[in-house]
Amino acid sequence: MEPFNQPDLSVHLGKVQLANPVLTASGTCGYSMELRDFVDLTRLGGFITKSITLEPRPGNPPQRTCETHSGMLNAIGLANVGLELFCEEKIPLLQRLPVPVFVNVAGKTIEEYVAVASRLYGLEPVRGLELNVSCPNVREGGMTFGKDPRLLAELVRAVRKACPDTLLIVKLTPNVTDITLLARAAVDAGADVLSLVNTFTGMAIDIETRKPVLGNRVGGLSGPAIKPIALYLVHQVYQAVAKPAGIPLIGLGGITCSHDALEFILAGATAVSVGTAVLVRPSCLVQIIDGIQTYLIRYRCKKVTEIIGSLQ
Repeated sequence: MEPFNQPDLSVHLGKVQLANPVLTASGTCGYSMELRDFVDLTRLGGFITKSITLEPRPGNPPQRTCETHSGMLNAIGLANVGLELFCEEKIPLLQRLPVPVFVNVAGKTIEEYVAVASRLYGLEPVRGLELNVSCPNVREGGMTFGKDPRLLAELVRAVRKACPDTLLIVKLTPNVTDITLLARAAVDAGADVLSLVNTFTGMAIDIETRKPVLGNRVGGLSGPAIKPIALYLVHQVYQAVAKPAGIPLIGLGGITCSHDALEFILAGATAVSVGTAVLVRPSCLVQIIDGIQTYLIRYRCKKVTEIIGSLQ
């Protein structure tokens, strides 16, 4: 058998090239330096920060996380340092990363989203913005936009107008009746990439106190428990919206290993984001990259792009 060269793992999210299709998921990996002692960040395809809002947010009252069967619930409430401190303290740290950086942006109003996006526009090393319209554990903003196609389109158009050249990713919620309606609205309004899915709304109850475990009462369910549903929604959006429009997808939801990541890629995702698994085993990021490479060699694929959406 003739020798087989190492496969090309690079993919493109719009005009941004990634060395491989594996990214961190916003909300689980902080501002990058939290992970540097546990995983070689230079191996990643890209890094997505936790959500940044115009003003600092303390987040929801404790308890803010709890373990569930095959997953976890979180009600962090978009706790973050706020835009100005992020630019002053965190941007210099992110500039050390030799991989593309994408900042997750959140807000209560369109004006807040635009203000944050405008401040980050053109700022090194930010290669793109991910609009968080899908957080289930805040009372204002979040899914207000992610559940209404008209409001979502209005938001995306406003951010696109303020940041005409930036890569614009829209992170969709699964907590809707038909996710393709939101996906289509985002694409028609100017989104370059769709990211899906965020967490599912859920809750846990302490049967001894007869009270909710989470201080916010409800939170977002993530982890392996949601993977089959997330995988289905990614494939649904790929077939109905992304493939016809030529829009790349970032698939996420319960990915823990290369097998999971490959399922999302076969279903139509150009890249994948890994979140909850990193909290347990940060090294899984590199193991997923290596596992994708091993799979491509086994099936003698020259490029990872050959298998995107190749579900038979």
